[in-house]
Amino acid sequence: MDKKVKKQVVVRLARAEGHLRKVKEMVEEGAYCPDVIHQSRAVQAALKKVDELVLHGHLHSCVFEDIHGTKSNKEKLIGEIIDLFGKNGK
Repeated sequence: MDKKVKKQVVVRLARAEGHLRKVKEMVEEGAYCPDVIHQSRAVQAALKKVDELVLHGHLHSCVFEDIHGTKSNKEKLIGEIIDLFGKNGK
């Protein structure tokens, strides 16, 4: 993973971790349910952004480098990406 992308991912993960800690505290303290959900959605949004950054980095490094390979290698790359999106929807 590119160093710049890696740094961005680590920052986003730290943000998600902070939000998740807050969700846990809110649940333990009996916070108002909609407030807990709002905070939980912030965790989900932060993790979604992590996924986007990692995928973008993967496409611009690994995939661009490997796309000139054999047909079976191209199919493998496409399959990996399709699997990622398929699992995301389940």
